[in-house]
Amino acid sequence: MTEISDSEFAQFQRFIYEAAGITLSAAKKALVCGRLGKRLQACQVGSFGDYFELLMSGESAGELQNAVDLLTTNETYFFREPRHFERLRAEAAAAPADTPFRVWSAAGSTGEEAYSIAMVLEDVRPGRRWEVVASDISARVLAQARAGHYRADRLQNFPPGFLQRFCLKGCGPRQGTLLIERWLREKVGFLQVNLNEPLPQLGVFDVVFLRNVLIYFNRDTKRKVVARVLQKLRPGGLLLVGHSESLVDVTNEVSMLAPSAFRKPR
Repeated sequence: MTEISDSEFAQFQRFIYEAAGITLSAAKKALVCGRLGKRLQACQVGSFGDYFELLMSGESAGELQNAVDLLTTNETYFFREPRHFERLRAEAAAAPADTPFRVWSAAGSTGEEAYSIAMVLEDVRPGRRWEVVASDISARVLAQARAGHYRADRLQNFPPGFLQRFCLKGCGPRQGTLLIERWLREKVGFLQVNLNEPLPQLGVFDVVFLRNVLIYFNRDTKRKVVARVLQKLRPGGLLLVGHSESLVDVTNEVSMLAPSAFRKPR
């Protein structure tokens, strides 16, 4: 594999910060090398510096999106951080039955979080209106999310009975995979959103999952992103961040219910 020099790595640090607000520490040098290395061969360039020049030339918007996708994709899985889904269940159960209960998965990646949310809402609010919107900066992971097709080794956190109710088990050439039921897939909306830019018209939400993304931002970017997101959270709404993340010195617009769970004042 072609090595990436310190100066080339610095170029990509600036690139992904300007594109997505993500701060890559020096410890991520091997990650950048590994994720982008195959693109050098695909684009027939000899170095990371040459690849960076290709991206900056404006000759290949598709390749620019490829680079953003590769540098922003993070692994997720179903029902990650179960206590958050317990809180979601309680919020959805207590909400009025005659209005749609809306949830935003703001850094949705490949869709496991969004579909986990949808399963809980269908379980808690059968026959009542609910909506799930999931967003990500990466077009590639959004395509995966819309397909709803996953490896079956990602099922360790599924609640009892959910697999049979909401998923189809692959067989033959698709053995070892699962497919989210079409009717459930159709109830989740996926769209491309850069949290580091002004947000589109999404409406307001009862719950926002903003998990495991703030750790990639510096403090100033965290403040701006959280401020944008909170504009989309209704008064009294619930904001959930990753268990390794903190809102200390980021915002005073919410009160902490528990580590990683916050309430916007009514």
